[in-house]
Amino acid sequence: MIRTYRELRKIKTFKGRYDYLRLRGVVGESTFGRDRYLNQVLYHSAAWQSVRDQVIIRDDGCDLGIPGYDIVNQIVVHHMNPITMEMIEHQDPMMFDPAYLICTSHNTHMAIHYGDESLLPKPLVVRRPGDTVPWR
Repeated sequence: MIRTYRELRKIKTFKGRYDYLRLRGVVGESTFGRDRYLNQVLYHSAAWQSVRDQVIIRDDGCDLGIPGYDIVNQIVVHHMNPITMEMIEHQDPMMFDPAYLICTSHNTHMAIHYGDESLLPKPLVVRRPGDTVPWR
């Protein structure tokens, strides 16, 4: 299944978007192994930095692009479809297409890859006047 930003936008809830993106990886499972330097070259390239900035602006710096889930620490721009060494070696345009990228917090990114839902932000609480008064 190819995940797209267009389809992701149709999902209104944070949990629903997380479920759409979840990969069910295993901690410690090798992705690039000794060739990890290749993805580091990618993430330091001018092309990546440019598209990364575009995605952050598009998503307004919000986790999974949902307003109200502002990312206060480092923003991770996540490839919705895992990239491979071959994609990097051949400079596959899909890696740089915002249609396949989304902003995440570090914790949400880890939850997507490894399935630990405890890392996800808690649902927003709607506040009401007087809801913090202890004697009510």
